[in-house]
Amino acid sequence: MLDGDRIFAAKGENPCYLLLDKANRHGLVAGATGTGKTVTLKTLAEGFSQAGVPVFLADVKGDVTGMAQPGEDTPKLQERMATMGISNWTPAACPVRLWDMLGGQGIPVRVTVSDMGPALLGQLLGLTDVQQGVLNIVFRIADSNEMLLIDLKDLRAMLNFAAEHAKEYEMEYGRMSSQSIAAILRALIAVEDQGGDVFFGEPDLELGDWMACDESGAGYVNILNAARLISSPQIYAMFLLWMLSELYETLPEVGDLEKPKFVFFFDEAHLLFDSCPKELQDKIVQVVKLVRSKGVGLYFITQSPSDIPDEVLAQLSNRIQHGLRAYTPAEQKAVKAAAAAFRENPAFDSAQALLELGTGEALVSFLDEEGKPAVVERALVVTPECSMGAADAAVLQQVVQAQAPLMEKYGTAVDRESAYELIAGQKAQAEEADALAQERAALEAERAAFEEQKAAEEAKAQKAAEKEAKAVAAAAVKEAERQAKAAEKAAEQEAKAAQKRAEQAAKTVNSVIGQIGREASRQLIRGLFGALKK
Repeated sequence: MLDGDRIFAAKGENPCYLLLDKANRHGLVAGATGTGKTVTLKTLAEGFSQAGVPVFLADVKGDVTGMAQPGEDTPKLQERMATMGISNWTPAACPVRLWDMLGGQGIPVRVTVSDMGPALLGQLLGLTDVQQGVLNIVFRIADSNEMLLIDLKDLRAMLNFAAEHAKEYEMEYGRMSSQSIAAILRALIAVEDQGGDVFFGEPDLELGDWMACDESGAGYVNILNAARLISSPQIYAMFLLWMLSELYETLPEVGDLEKPKFVFFFDEAHLLFDSCPKELQDKIVQVVKLVRSKGVGLYFITQSPSDIPDEVLAQLSNRIQHGLRAYTPAEQKAVKAAAAAFRENPAFDSAQALLELGTGEALVSFLDEEGKPAVVERALVVTPECSMGAADAAVLQQVVQAQAPLMEKYGTAVDRESAYELIAGQKAQAEEADALAQERAALEAERAAFEEQKAAEEAKAQKAAEKEAKAVAAAAVKEAERQAKAAEKAAEQEAKAAQKRAEQAAKTVNSVIGQIGREASRQLIRGLFGALKK
Protein backbone atom coordinates (compact mmCIF):
# COMPACT_ATOMS: atom_id res chain seq x y z
CA MET A 1 0.00 0.00 0.00
CA LEU A 2 1.52 3.29 -1.12
CA ASP A 3 1.72 6.10 1.43
CA GLY A 4 3.30 9.14 -0.19
CA ASP A 5 6.90 8.34 -1.04
CA ARG A 6 6.93 5.08 0.89
CA ILE A 7 5.25 1.71 0.90
CA PHE A 8 3.34 0.75 4.01
CA ALA A 9 4.38 -2.90 4.19
CA ALA A 10 3.73 -4.06 7.78
CA LYS A 11 2.65 -2.94 11.24
CA GLY A 12 4.09 -4.01 14.53
CA GLU A 13 4.57 -1.78 17.53
CA ASN A 14 5.41 0.79 14.86
CA PRO A 15 4.48 0.93 11.16
CA CYS A 16 7.12 -0.46 8.80
CA TYR A 17 7.67 1.66 5.70
CA LEU A 18 9.83 0.77 2.72
CA LEU A 19 11.23 4.11 1.57
CA LEU A 20 11.18 4.44 -2.21
CA ASP A 21 14.50 6.29 -2.32
CA LYS A 22 16.07 3.37 -0.43
CA ALA A 23 14.29 0.63 -2.37
CA ASN A 24 17.20 0.18 -4.80
CA ARG A 25 19.33 -1.05 -1.88
CA HIS A 26 17.72 -4.41 -2.55
CA GLY A 27 15.81 -6.68 -0.24
CA LEU A 28 15.01 -10.16 1.05
CA VAL A 29 11.72 -11.93 1.68
CA ALA A 30 12.33 -15.26 3.40
CA GLY A 31 10.33 -17.83 5.27
CA ALA A 32 9.24 -21.43 5.40
CA THR A 33 6.54 -22.77 3.08
CA GLY A 34 3.07 -21.45 3.97
CA THR A 35 4.23 -18.50 6.07
CA GLY A 36 2.95 -15.83 3.67
CA LYS A 37 5.87 -14.95 1.36
CA THR A 38 3.63 -14.69 -1.72
CA VAL A 39 1.25 -12.24 0.01
CA THR A 40 4.25 -10.15 1.08
CA LEU A 41 5.55 -10.25 -2.49
CA LYS A 42 2.20 -8.95 -3.75
CA THR A 43 2.11 -6.19 -1.15
CA LEU A 44 5.54 -4.88 -2.14
CA ALA A 45 4.95 -5.25 -5.90
CA GLU A 46 1.59 -3.50 -5.59
CA GLY A 47 3.18 -0.60 -3.70
CA PHE A 48 5.87 -0.19 -6.36
CA SER A 49 3.27 -0.30 -9.13
CA GLN A 50 1.17 2.37 -7.41
CA ALA A 51 4.31 4.50 -7.15
CA GLY A 52 4.85 4.25 -10.91
CA VAL A 53 7.69 1.71 -10.69
CA PRO A 54 7.51 -1.21 -13.18
CA VAL A 55 7.97 -4.61 -11.61
CA PHE A 56 8.98 -8.07 -12.76
CA LEU A 57 8.15 -11.23 -10.86
CA ALA A 58 7.74 -14.91 -11.62
CA ASP A 59 4.50 -16.73 -10.89
CA VAL A 60 5.78 -20.05 -9.61
CA LYS A 61 2.58 -21.33 -8.01
CA GLY A 62 0.05 -19.75 -10.37
CA ASP A 63 -1.53 -17.37 -7.85
CA VAL A 64 0.40 -14.15 -8.55
CA THR A 65 -1.94 -13.40 -11.47
CA GLY A 66 -4.42 -12.23 -8.80
CA MET A 67 -2.65 -8.86 -8.97
CA ALA A 68 -4.75 -8.19 -12.09
CA GLN A 69 -7.99 -8.50 -10.06
CA PRO A 70 -9.28 -6.45 -7.10
CA GLY A 71 -9.27 -8.21 -3.75
CA GLU A 72 -12.32 -9.23 -1.80
CA ASP A 73 -13.43 -6.91 1.01
CA THR A 74 -14.51 -9.11 3.92
CA PRO A 75 -15.32 -8.36 7.57
CA LYS A 76 -12.31 -10.41 8.66
CA LEU A 77 -10.07 -8.39 6.40
CA GLN A 78 -11.49 -5.10 7.69
CA GLU A 79 -10.89 -6.28 11.23
CA ARG A 80 -7.25 -7.05 10.38
CA MET A 81 -6.82 -3.64 8.74
CA ALA A 82 -8.38 -1.92 11.77
CA THR A 83 -5.91 -3.74 14.01
CA MET A 84 -3.11 -2.26 11.91
CA GLY A 85 -4.64 1.24 11.96
CA ILE A 86 -5.53 1.18 8.27
CA SER A 87 -8.83 2.79 7.35
CA ASN A 88 -8.42 3.52 3.65
CA TRP A 89 -7.96 -0.03 2.35
CA THR A 90 -9.79 -0.34 -0.97
CA PRO A 91 -9.85 -3.34 -3.34
CA ALA A 92 -7.89 -2.48 -6.47
CA ALA A 93 -6.09 -4.24 -9.31
CA CYS A 94 -2.68 -3.50 -10.78
CA PRO A 95 -1.92 -3.10 -14.49
CA VAL A 96 -0.56 -6.51 -15.42
CA ARG A 97 1.18 -8.03 -18.40
CA LEU A 98 1.52 -11.79 -18.72
CA TRP A 99 4.63 -13.35 -20.23
CA ASP A 100 5.49 -16.96 -20.99
CA MET A 101 8.72 -18.72 -21.96
CA LEU A 102 7.31 -22.10 -22.98
CA GLY A 103 4.63 -21.16 -25.48
CA GLY A 104 1.71 -20.98 -23.03
CA GLN A 105 -0.71 -18.17 -22.26
CA GLY A 106 1.09 -14.86 -22.35
CA ILE A 107 3.46 -12.83 -24.49
CA PRO A 108 6.27 -15.10 -25.71
CA VAL A 109 9.66 -14.48 -24.12
CA ARG A 110 12.67 -15.41 -26.24
CA VAL A 111 16.40 -14.93 -25.88
CA THR A 112 19.06 -15.61 -28.50
CA VAL A 113 21.90 -18.01 -27.78
CA SER A 114 24.39 -15.21 -28.50
CA ASP A 115 22.71 -12.94 -25.94
CA MET A 116 22.75 -15.68 -23.34
CA GLY A 117 26.51 -16.05 -23.82
CA PRO A 118 28.80 -19.03 -23.24
CA ALA A 119 29.13 -18.60 -19.46
CA LEU A 120 25.40 -18.74 -18.65
CA LEU A 121 24.78 -21.32 -21.37
CA GLY A 122 27.54 -23.54 -20.00
CA GLN A 123 25.93 -23.35 -16.57
CA LEU A 124 22.56 -24.15 -18.13
CA LEU A 125 24.04 -27.20 -19.88
CA GLY A 126 25.93 -28.33 -16.78
CA LEU A 127 29.28 -28.48 -18.57
CA THR A 128 32.63 -29.40 -17.08
CA ASP A 129 35.52 -26.91 -17.15
CA VAL A 130 36.98 -28.56 -20.26
CA GLN A 131 33.62 -28.57 -22.05
CA GLN A 132 33.05 -24.95 -21.01
CA GLY A 133 36.38 -24.06 -22.59
CA VAL A 134 35.32 -25.73 -25.85
CA LEU A 135 32.01 -23.85 -25.79
CA ASN A 136 33.91 -20.58 -25.34
CA ILE A 137 35.98 -21.42 -28.42
CA VAL A 138 32.87 -22.24 -30.44
CA PHE A 139 31.37 -18.84 -29.58
CA ARG A 140 34.67 -17.17 -30.54
CA ILE A 141 34.68 -18.97 -33.90
CA ALA A 142 31.08 -17.91 -34.50
CA ASP A 143 31.94 -14.30 -33.74
CA SER A 144 35.04 -14.31 -35.96
CA ASN A 145 33.01 -15.74 -38.85
CA GLU A 146 30.11 -13.32 -38.20
CA MET A 147 27.70 -16.20 -37.66
CA LEU A 148 24.81 -15.30 -35.37
CA LEU A 149 23.79 -17.91 -32.81
CA ILE A 150 20.06 -17.33 -32.45
CA ASP A 151 18.47 -20.67 -31.60
CA LEU A 152 19.63 -24.14 -30.63
CA LYS A 153 19.87 -25.38 -34.20
CA ASP A 154 22.38 -22.59 -34.82
CA LEU A 155 24.45 -23.73 -31.86
CA ARG A 156 24.26 -27.36 -32.95
CA ALA A 157 25.34 -26.43 -36.49
CA MET A 158 28.20 -24.34 -35.06
CA LEU A 159 29.39 -27.21 -32.86
CA ASN A 160 29.45 -29.56 -35.84
CA PHE A 161 31.22 -26.90 -37.91
CA ALA A 162 33.86 -26.51 -35.19
CA ALA A 163 34.32 -30.28 -35.03
CA GLU A 164 34.82 -30.50 -38.80
CA HIS A 165 37.37 -27.66 -38.79
CA ALA A 166 39.01 -28.41 -35.43
CA LYS A 167 42.48 -28.81 -36.96
CA GLU A 168 42.24 -25.41 -38.64
CA TYR A 169 41.48 -23.60 -35.37
CA GLU A 170 43.65 -25.65 -33.02
CA MET A 171 46.74 -23.44 -33.32
CA GLU A 172 44.72 -20.26 -32.76
CA TYR A 173 42.26 -21.25 -30.03
CA GLY A 174 43.41 -24.58 -28.66
CA ARG A 175 42.31 -28.16 -29.01
CA MET A 176 38.64 -29.05 -29.30
CA SER A 177 38.16 -32.75 -28.70
CA SER A 178 35.36 -34.54 -30.47
CA GLN A 179 34.35 -36.06 -27.11
CA SER A 180 33.74 -32.61 -25.56
CA ILE A 181 31.73 -31.43 -28.55
CA ALA A 182 29.68 -34.64 -28.45
CA ALA A 183 29.00 -34.08 -24.73
CA ILE A 184 27.76 -30.53 -25.41
CA LEU A 185 25.50 -31.80 -28.19
CA ARG A 186 24.02 -34.38 -25.80
CA ALA A 187 23.42 -31.69 -23.18
CA LEU A 188 21.49 -29.65 -25.75
CA ILE A 189 18.98 -32.47 -26.04
CA ALA A 190 18.11 -32.13 -22.34
CA VAL A 191 17.64 -28.37 -22.72
CA GLU A 192 15.41 -28.89 -25.75
CA ASP A 193 13.30 -31.34 -23.76
CA GLN A 194 12.82 -28.62 -21.11
CA GLY A 195 11.55 -26.14 -23.69
CA GLY A 196 14.79 -24.58 -24.88
CA ASP A 197 13.74 -24.98 -28.51
CA VAL A 198 10.90 -22.52 -27.76
CA PHE A 199 12.80 -20.21 -25.42
CA PHE A 200 15.84 -19.60 -27.64
CA GLY A 201 14.98 -17.57 -30.73
CA GLU A 202 13.76 -14.26 -32.09
CA PRO A 203 12.29 -11.73 -31.76
CA ASP A 204 14.27 -11.53 -28.54
CA LEU A 205 12.99 -9.68 -25.52
CA GLU A 206 13.63 -5.95 -25.19
CA LEU A 207 13.72 -5.15 -21.49
CA GLY A 208 12.42 -1.67 -22.24
CA ASP A 209 9.02 -3.27 -22.85
CA TRP A 210 9.01 -4.33 -19.18
CA MET A 211 10.00 -0.91 -17.90
CA ALA A 212 6.74 0.81 -18.75
CA CYS A 213 3.73 2.41 -17.06
CA ASP A 214 0.08 2.52 -18.03
CA GLU A 215 -1.94 5.62 -18.95
CA SER A 216 -2.54 6.48 -15.29
CA GLY A 217 1.17 6.36 -14.47
CA ALA A 218 1.05 3.07 -12.56
CA GLY A 219 3.96 0.74 -13.23
CA TYR A 220 3.17 -2.46 -15.08
CA VAL A 221 3.52 -5.66 -13.10
CA ASN A 222 5.20 -8.05 -15.53
CA ILE A 223 4.31 -11.58 -14.48
CA LEU A 224 6.27 -14.47 -15.94
CA ASN A 225 4.24 -17.67 -16.06
CA ALA A 226 6.66 -19.99 -14.27
CA ALA A 227 4.24 -22.72 -13.13
CA ARG A 228 5.60 -25.06 -15.84
CA LEU A 229 8.97 -23.37 -16.02
CA ILE A 230 9.83 -24.19 -12.42
CA SER A 231 9.95 -27.86 -13.43
CA SER A 232 12.84 -26.81 -15.68
CA PRO A 233 14.91 -25.12 -12.97
CA GLN A 234 18.01 -24.75 -15.13
CA ILE A 235 16.23 -22.66 -17.76
CA TYR A 236 14.41 -20.66 -15.10
CA ALA A 237 17.61 -19.81 -13.22
CA MET A 238 19.60 -18.97 -16.33
CA PHE A 239 16.84 -16.72 -17.64
CA LEU A 240 16.74 -14.75 -14.39
CA LEU A 241 20.52 -14.42 -14.40
CA TRP A 242 20.42 -13.29 -18.02
CA MET A 243 17.86 -10.63 -17.11
CA LEU A 244 20.06 -9.47 -14.28
CA SER A 245 23.11 -9.17 -16.52
CA GLU A 246 21.09 -7.41 -19.26
CA LEU A 247 19.77 -4.85 -16.79
CA TYR A 248 23.28 -4.18 -15.59
CA GLU A 249 24.85 -3.94 -19.06
CA THR A 250 22.14 -1.94 -20.86
CA LEU A 251 20.92 0.60 -18.31
CA PRO A 252 22.83 3.87 -17.80
CA GLU A 253 24.23 5.05 -14.48
CA VAL A 254 21.71 7.25 -12.68
CA GLY A 255 22.89 7.28 -9.07
CA ASP A 256 20.37 7.56 -6.24
CA LEU A 257 16.85 8.35 -7.42
CA GLU A 258 13.66 9.30 -5.61
CA LYS A 259 12.34 5.90 -6.59
CA PRO A 260 13.71 2.92 -8.55
CA LYS A 261 13.35 2.73 -12.33
CA PHE A 262 12.61 -0.98 -12.08
CA VAL A 263 12.23 -3.64 -9.39
CA PHE A 264 13.07 -7.26 -9.99
CA PHE A 265 11.75 -10.03 -7.69
CA PHE A 266 13.70 -13.31 -7.75
CA ASP A 267 11.32 -16.02 -6.52
CA GLU A 268 12.85 -19.39 -5.61
CA ALA A 269 16.16 -17.53 -5.42
CA HIS A 270 18.07 -20.60 -4.24
CA LEU A 271 17.87 -21.94 -7.81
CA LEU A 272 20.16 -19.10 -8.93
CA PHE A 273 22.99 -20.38 -6.81
CA ASP A 274 22.57 -24.17 -6.84
CA SER A 275 25.77 -25.70 -8.28
CA CYS A 276 26.81 -22.23 -9.38
CA PRO A 277 30.56 -22.09 -10.15
CA LYS A 278 32.57 -19.51 -8.25
CA GLU A 279 33.36 -17.46 -11.37
CA LEU A 280 29.67 -17.02 -12.17
CA GLN A 281 28.78 -16.38 -8.54
CA ASP A 282 31.43 -13.65 -8.39
CA LYS A 283 29.80 -11.98 -11.41
CA ILE A 284 26.39 -12.15 -9.72
CA VAL A 285 27.82 -10.52 -6.62
CA GLN A 286 29.38 -7.78 -8.75
CA VAL A 287 26.10 -7.08 -10.54
CA VAL A 288 24.11 -7.03 -7.29
CA LYS A 289 26.56 -4.51 -5.85
CA LEU A 290 26.58 -2.20 -8.86
CA VAL A 291 23.12 -2.44 -10.42
CA ARG A 292 21.55 -0.27 -7.72
CA SER A 293 23.40 2.73 -9.19
CA LYS A 294 21.38 2.10 -12.37
CA GLY A 295 18.10 2.53 -10.51
CA VAL A 296 17.25 -1.17 -10.17
CA GLY A 297 16.08 -2.84 -6.99
CA LEU A 298 16.55 -6.59 -6.55
CA TYR A 299 14.43 -8.58 -4.10
CA PHE A 300 15.23 -12.22 -3.42
CA ILE A 301 12.46 -14.55 -2.23
CA THR A 302 13.52 -17.84 -0.68
CA GLN A 303 12.80 -20.14 2.23
CA SER A 304 15.92 -19.42 4.24
CA PRO A 305 18.59 -16.70 4.10
CA SER A 306 21.15 -19.48 4.11
CA ASP A 307 20.05 -20.33 0.55
CA ILE A 308 21.81 -17.18 -0.62
CA PRO A 309 25.61 -16.68 -0.58
CA ASP A 310 26.82 -14.38 2.17
CA GLU A 311 28.31 -11.87 -0.29
CA VAL A 312 24.90 -11.44 -1.92
CA LEU A 313 23.03 -11.52 1.36
CA ALA A 314 25.17 -8.65 2.65
CA GLN A 315 23.77 -6.42 -0.12
CA LEU A 316 20.10 -7.01 0.82
CA SER A 317 19.30 -4.13 3.16
CA ASN A 318 15.48 -4.25 3.32
CA ARG A 319 14.35 -7.48 4.96
CA ILE A 320 11.10 -9.24 5.71
CA GLN A 321 11.69 -12.53 7.49
CA HIS A 322 8.71 -14.84 7.92
CA GLY A 323 8.70 -17.79 10.28
CA LEU A 324 11.32 -20.54 10.06
CA ARG A 325 11.21 -24.14 11.19
CA ALA A 326 14.10 -25.61 13.16
CA TYR A 327 13.89 -29.38 13.49
CA THR A 328 17.57 -30.12 12.87
CA PRO A 329 20.81 -28.60 14.20
CA ALA A 330 21.48 -27.08 10.77
CA GLU A 331 18.03 -25.43 10.74
CA GLN A 332 18.52 -24.15 14.31
CA LYS A 333 21.81 -22.62 13.24
CA ALA A 334 20.08 -20.97 10.26
CA VAL A 335 17.45 -19.46 12.58
CA LYS A 336 20.13 -17.94 14.81
CA ALA A 337 21.96 -16.55 11.76
CA ALA A 338 18.75 -15.01 10.39
CA ALA A 339 17.95 -13.42 13.77
CA ALA A 340 21.49 -12.07 14.13
CA ALA A 341 21.16 -10.22 10.82
CA PHE A 342 18.60 -7.82 12.34
CA ARG A 343 19.21 -4.75 14.45
CA GLU A 344 18.12 -6.02 17.85
CA ASN A 345 14.83 -4.98 19.41
CA PRO A 346 14.97 -5.21 23.21
CA ALA A 347 11.25 -5.96 23.31
CA PHE A 348 11.65 -9.55 22.10
CA ASP A 349 14.12 -12.29 21.21
CA SER A 350 14.37 -12.38 17.41
CA ALA A 351 15.52 -16.00 17.26
CA GLN A 352 12.62 -17.16 19.43
CA ALA A 353 10.18 -14.95 17.49
CA LEU A 354 11.19 -16.59 14.18
CA LEU A 355 9.99 -19.91 15.56
CA GLU A 356 6.69 -18.43 16.78
CA LEU A 357 5.61 -16.27 13.83
CA GLY A 358 2.22 -17.11 12.33
CA THR A 359 1.09 -16.86 8.71
CA GLY A 360 1.17 -13.26 7.52
CA GLU A 361 3.46 -12.23 10.36
CA ALA A 362 7.16 -11.41 9.98
CA LEU A 363 10.23 -9.76 11.42
CA VAL A 364 10.69 -6.56 9.40
CA SER A 365 13.60 -4.16 9.10
CA PHE A 366 13.90 -1.52 6.36
CA LEU A 367 16.46 1.21 5.86
CA ASP A 368 15.56 4.50 7.52
CA GLU A 369 15.97 8.02 6.11
CA GLU A 370 19.67 7.98 6.94
CA GLY A 371 20.21 4.64 5.21
CA LYS A 372 20.62 2.69 8.45
CA PRO A 373 18.72 -0.55 9.20
CA ALA A 374 15.76 0.21 11.45
CA VAL A 375 15.23 -1.72 14.67
CA VAL A 376 13.51 -4.99 13.81
CA GLU A 377 9.76 -5.11 14.29
CA ARG A 378 7.57 -8.15 14.85
CA ALA A 379 4.76 -7.12 12.53
CA LEU A 380 1.70 -8.12 10.54
CA VAL A 381 2.15 -7.75 6.79
CA VAL A 382 -0.33 -5.39 5.14
CA THR A 383 -2.87 -7.23 2.99
CA PRO A 384 -2.57 -6.26 -0.68
CA GLU A 385 -5.51 -4.54 -2.33
CA CYS A 386 -5.40 -7.04 -5.20
CA SER A 387 -6.75 -10.57 -5.05
CA MET A 388 -4.96 -12.99 -2.71
CA GLY A 389 -5.42 -15.91 -5.08
CA ALA A 390 -5.21 -16.43 -8.83
CA ALA A 391 -7.17 -14.20 -11.17
CA ASP A 392 -10.40 -15.41 -12.75
CA ALA A 393 -10.25 -16.69 -16.34
CA ALA A 394 -12.32 -13.73 -17.57
CA VAL A 395 -9.88 -11.28 -15.99
CA LEU A 396 -6.92 -13.05 -17.56
CA GLN A 397 -8.65 -12.92 -20.93
CA GLN A 398 -9.01 -9.15 -20.56
CA VAL A 399 -5.32 -8.88 -19.72
CA VAL A 400 -4.39 -10.91 -22.81
CA GLN A 401 -6.59 -8.74 -25.05
CA ALA A 402 -5.05 -5.56 -23.64
CA GLN A 403 -1.53 -6.68 -24.53
CA ALA A 404 -2.31 -7.17 -28.25
CA PRO A 405 0.41 -4.72 -29.45
CA LEU A 406 3.10 -6.71 -27.65
CA MET A 407 1.63 -9.96 -28.92
CA GLU A 408 1.93 -8.56 -32.43
CA LYS A 409 5.58 -7.73 -31.74
CA TYR A 410 6.60 -10.97 -30.05
CA GLY A 411 3.87 -13.42 -30.96
CA THR A 412 5.35 -14.88 -34.15
CA ALA A 413 8.81 -16.44 -34.08
CA VAL A 414 11.27 -15.19 -36.71
CA ASP A 415 13.93 -17.44 -38.16
CA ARG A 416 16.29 -15.14 -40.05
CA GLU A 417 19.61 -16.06 -41.61
CA SER A 418 22.03 -17.12 -38.91
CA ALA A 419 24.73 -19.71 -38.29
CA TYR A 420 22.58 -22.68 -39.31
CA GLU A 421 21.62 -21.14 -42.64
CA LEU A 422 25.14 -19.84 -43.34
CA ILE A 423 26.76 -23.20 -42.59
CA ALA A 424 24.06 -25.02 -44.56
CA GLY A 425 24.69 -22.58 -47.41
CA GLN A 426 28.42 -23.23 -47.25
CA LYS A 427 27.80 -26.95 -47.29
CA ALA A 428 25.39 -26.57 -50.19
CA GLN A 429 27.97 -24.51 -52.05
CA ALA A 430 30.66 -27.07 -51.27
CA GLU A 431 28.38 -29.88 -52.39
CA GLU A 432 27.50 -27.92 -55.52
CA ALA A 433 31.20 -27.27 -56.15
CA ASP A 434 31.92 -30.96 -55.61
CA ALA A 435 29.08 -31.85 -57.97
CA LEU A 436 30.41 -29.40 -60.56
CA ALA A 437 33.92 -30.74 -60.07
CA GLN A 438 32.64 -34.29 -60.44
CA GLU A 439 30.65 -33.23 -63.51
CA ARG A 440 33.71 -31.52 -64.96
CA ALA A 441 35.80 -34.57 -64.13
CA ALA A 442 33.20 -36.80 -65.77
CA LEU A 443 33.11 -34.54 -68.82
CA GLU A 444 36.90 -34.45 -68.89
CA ALA A 445 37.02 -38.21 -68.57
CA GLU A 446 34.40 -38.51 -71.29
CA ARG A 447 36.34 -36.10 -73.49
CA ALA A 448 39.58 -37.95 -72.78
CA ALA A 449 37.86 -41.24 -73.57
CA PHE A 450 36.48 -39.71 -76.75
CA GLU A 451 39.90 -38.37 -77.70
CA GLU A 452 41.43 -41.70 -76.86
CA GLN A 453 38.80 -43.50 -78.89
CA LYS A 454 39.25 -41.02 -81.72
CA ALA A 455 43.01 -41.46 -81.58
CA ALA A 456 42.55 -45.22 -81.51
CA GLU A 457 40.21 -45.04 -84.48
CA GLU A 458 42.63 -42.75 -86.31
CA ALA A 459 45.49 -45.08 -85.49
CA LYS A 460 43.40 -47.99 -86.62
CA ALA A 461 42.46 -46.11 -89.80
CA GLN A 462 46.09 -45.16 -90.35
CA LYS A 463 47.15 -48.71 -89.75
CA ALA A 464 44.48 -49.90 -92.16
CA ALA A 465 45.62 -47.28 -94.68
CA GLU A 466 49.20 -48.34 -94.21
CA LYS A 467 48.19 -51.94 -94.59
CA GLU A 468 46.19 -51.07 -97.67
CA ALA A 469 49.09 -49.01 -99.01
CA LYS A 470 51.42 -51.89 -98.38
CA ALA A 471 48.96 -54.20 -100.07
CA VAL A 472 48.66 -51.82 -103.02
CA ALA A 473 52.43 -51.43 -103.16
CA ALA A 474 52.87 -55.17 -102.93
CA ALA A 475 50.27 -55.63 -105.65
CA ALA A 476 52.00 -52.96 -107.73
CA VAL A 477 55.35 -54.63 -107.20
CA LYS A 478 53.84 -57.96 -108.01
CA GLU A 479 52.16 -56.48 -111.07
CA ALA A 480 55.40 -54.82 -112.08
CA GLU A 481 57.20 -58.09 -111.61
CA ARG A 482 54.50 -59.83 -113.58
CA GLN A 483 54.63 -57.20 -116.25
CA ALA A 484 58.43 -57.36 -116.21
CA LYS A 485 58.29 -61.12 -116.54
CA ALA A 486 55.66 -60.77 -119.20
CA ALA A 487 57.78 -58.18 -120.96
CA GLU A 488 60.84 -60.33 -120.55
CA LYS A 489 58.96 -63.30 -121.85
CA ALA A 490 57.53 -61.21 -124.64
CA ALA A 491 60.99 -59.92 -125.35
CA GLU A 492 62.28 -63.45 -125.34
CA GLN A 493 59.52 -64.54 -127.58
CA GLU A 494 60.10 -61.49 -129.71
CA ALA A 495 63.81 -62.17 -129.74
CA LYS A 496 63.18 -65.74 -130.66
CA ALA A 497 60.68 -64.63 -133.27
CA ALA A 498 63.13 -62.01 -134.48
CA GLN A 499 65.89 -64.57 -134.51
CA LYS A 500 63.63 -66.89 -136.29
CA ARG A 501 62.65 -64.16 -138.67
CA ALA A 502 66.26 -63.21 -139.00
CA GLU A 503 67.17 -66.73 -139.61
CA GLN A 504 64.30 -66.97 -141.99
CA ALA A 505 65.28 -63.68 -143.55
CA ALA A 506 68.82 -64.79 -143.72
CA LYS A 507 67.73 -67.92 -145.41
CA THR A 508 65.57 -65.88 -147.72
CA VAL A 509 68.39 -63.44 -148.38
CA ASN A 510 70.79 -66.20 -148.93
CA SER A 511 68.33 -67.76 -151.24
CA VAL A 512 67.69 -64.51 -153.07
CA ILE A 513 71.35 -63.67 -153.16
CA GLY A 514 72.11 -67.06 -154.43
CA GLN A 515 69.43 -66.73 -157.01
CA ILE A 516 70.49 -63.17 -157.81
CA GLY A 517 74.08 -64.29 -157.98
CA ARG A 518 73.19 -67.02 -160.24
CA GLU A 519 71.08 -64.71 -162.31
CA ALA A 520 73.67 -61.99 -162.31
CA SER A 521 76.21 -64.47 -163.14
CA ARG A 522 74.10 -65.58 -166.02
CA GLN A 523 73.43 -61.99 -167.14
CA LEU A 524 77.07 -61.11 -166.87
CA ILE A 525 77.99 -64.01 -168.95
CA ARG A 526 75.36 -63.06 -171.37
CA GLY A 527 76.57 -59.58 -171.29
CA LEU A 528 80.07 -60.60 -171.62
CA PHE A 529 79.11 -63.03 -174.16
CA GLY A 530 77.01 -60.44 -175.67
CA ALA A 531 79.73 -57.87 -175.37
CA LEU A 532 82.01 -60.35 -176.48
CA LYS A 533 79.43 -61.22 -178.87
CA LYS A 534 79.27 -57.49 -179.76
